[in-house]
Amino acid sequence: MSDVIEFNVLEHELVPEHHLLSEEEAQKVLTELRITRDQLPKIRKSDACVQVLEKIHGPIEEGRIIKIVRKSSTAEIFVAYRMVIRG
Repeated sequence: MSDVIEFNVLEHELVPEHHLLSEEEAQKVLTELRITRDQLPKIRKSDACVQVLEKIHGPIEEGRIIKIVRKSSTAEIFVAYRMVIRG
């Protein structure tokens, strides 16, 4: 896998912001939401956004949490969290 990002999907206007949370941030989110990691929706390691985040942050292990920030005219700002899984 090359370290060069040939196409950064995260810069596309239709792709919401994706942020890799630190373990401390992830624990804080899980505590606030009163859920376990496994209860989060999933995102595969093969997802184009996760692959770009790996080029930025290095290898992302299964179980890490990604924060997704969607902006719309109706919902304004909507935040979702996904747990990284194999695949």
